[in-house]
Amino acid sequence: MPQNLTHKILAAHLVDGASLGAPGSEISLRIDQTLTQDATGTMAYLQFEALGLDRVQTELSVSYVDHNTLQMGFRNPDDHRYLRTVAKRYGLVYSPPGTGICHQLHLENFAKPGKTLIGSDSHTPTAGGLGMIAMGAGGLSVALAMAGEPYRIAMPKVVRVNLTGKLTGWATGKDIILHLLGMLTVKGGVGKVFEYAGPGVKTLTVPERATITNMGAELGATTSLFPADERARDFLTSMGRADDYEEWVADEGAEYDETIEIDLSKLEPLAAQPHMPDRVVPVRELAGMAVSQSAIGSCTNSSYADLKSVAQMLTGKRISETTDLLVSPGSKQVMKMLAHENLIEPLLDAGARMLEASCGPCIGMGGSPISEGVSVRTFNRNFEGRSGTQDAKVYLTSPLVAARVALDGAFTDPAGWGEPPAFPELPATTPSIRHLFIFPPEDGSGVEVLRGPNIVPLETFSELPETIGTRILLKTGDDITTDHILPAGAQITALRSNIPAISEYIFSRVDAEFVSRMKSAEGAPCRGVILGGENYGQGSSREHAALGPRHLGVCAVITKSLARIHRANLVNFGILPLLLKNPADYDRLSQGTELTIAATDLTPGGTIAIEAKGVGPIEVINDLTATELAIIQAGGLLNYVRAKREQKA
Repeated sequence: MPQNLTHKILAAHLVDGASLGAPGSEISLRIDQTLTQDATGTMAYLQFEALGLDRVQTELSVSYVDHNTLQMGFRNPDDHRYLRTVAKRYGLVYSPPGTGICHQLHLENFAKPGKTLIGSDSHTPTAGGLGMIAMGAGGLSVALAMAGEPYRIAMPKVVRVNLTGKLTGWATGKDIILHLLGMLTVKGGVGKVFEYAGPGVKTLTVPERATITNMGAELGATTSLFPADERARDFLTSMGRADDYEEWVADEGAEYDETIEIDLSKLEPLAAQPHMPDRVVPVRELAGMAVSQSAIGSCTNSSYADLKSVAQMLTGKRISETTDLLVSPGSKQVMKMLAHENLIEPLLDAGARMLEASCGPCIGMGGSPISEGVSVRTFNRNFEGRSGTQDAKVYLTSPLVAARVALDGAFTDPAGWGEPPAFPELPATTPSIRHLFIFPPEDGSGVEVLRGPNIVPLETFSELPETIGTRILLKTGDDITTDHILPAGAQITALRSNIPAISEYIFSRVDAEFVSRMKSAEGAPCRGVILGGENYGQGSSREHAALGPRHLGVCAVITKSLARIHRANLVNFGILPLLLKNPADYDRLSQGTELTIAATDLTPGGTIAIEAKGVGPIEVINDLTATELAIIQAGGLLNYVRAKREQKA
């Protein structure tokens, strides 16, 4: 029977000879590659160490340092030293700070068609631009994959995105994914894989494809991918990795669960308005709006092709005196390629500020806009406050639009921009930076792992009690992101390896009293419950948004719906995710409502009634598998796996 590309790769990685089930059923996958970044990596490696293995069990695992490279105080340098030594000890490749952004570097140096990859960063699907099944996950899931444990997911639906025609004018790959976001919303991809197909695919280069798969995370999708075709072969050949190419394409006549049609020739430059990536409008509708800052970079749009296009636009010109322009290359390879073609000087002469090859302003690491400023960014998220300026208005666009607004000092109508630069093709050969990675020795058993005082040992969580007597200690609205739960930025991110310290910031920008309310509540270890609306936990993969609440005593989250990665992280740390059977019950419950949850009545996928004092019984359902329920009952995935390994021993 003809197979789509998603099913081909999943089937080749099923564990224990199982077969692909219906959408929603649990499947277990063998993981070939893993990646972490420094904001999530320290905790992931502490968790890996707790398993007691001598070496990672994957084909390749890479530890990247790209998020908090500011190194303010001792905390980040200490964490980076820990990451370097733990990589050498256990057999990982280490990418030092300043080498580049994990997803750009992985695409250039390690991604392989037909392989599976999970990374402790939600934009890991970037590698889907090369025909990989690449998924974001919590750090604990990555740690267990490094230990050889299977990665369990719900079998996704597969959506064929049929591309026809060819991009014209100022439209770019970024506008394809913005168009989809505007069409489907930030929760329109939950439980789905977006597989791109059709004659329009061959018109897109791998960097363009990677932009689309990267920002597919904003749809809530499990992942997105393109076929590994001649375009992928050309990219890998240019990167000096021709031997890594293997053709992976869908079979003729393959079936899909859904199909979406996009005529590329009809797309125009688009922008996502504050404060969600799905609030998409044509750029022409924003004409006349003054722009105080433009920022070009991030794992979405920091490739050689992106920045060469910008350099061509800025050559011989000067940006507006009222607009700051920040440029963050995706890797040192990108910087070398631009330098080789004398394309850095036009950026500098135009007035751009060249930043380090890192995530930078995308996660609030410097580059904050002015108060009440309008910032146009080529990034993937524009959540309120994420830029570091709470009242800034952030718009998401392509690099071409971001460069144009920097020149004009405002949004203008693309109809008056003239001829756009052609999207650059990669040269036949590119300069390698592989010598900058630190590859591990064959035997790392004698390597000392160095830990600074900010690295706090892991906490052991208790099992789920038979009956939970608690109360709602926070009621949130819809679309609560992981940035709402745990903000980013230099001050907070520096505490990622210190759960007691970082937990002080949980929901700090939503409710400044939340932490103190949790600490003063009775009933430890189950001090309170969070009540959420639709799409609770969307955004980044940061497991600290589950770890922090668990440390404070949150034992359950009751919502209308949950984002995929955050739901997995709740399970991983023993927090019970429950869904309101009747969404209208959300309005009947209040902060402070006392609840009694009979945990012994829980069954996989079942319904139970929660007693809400003064309200009456509230029916909640769970979408947990038997394994997930057992994990929660054990107090989390680490407890569960340890117990399983002890039984085997």
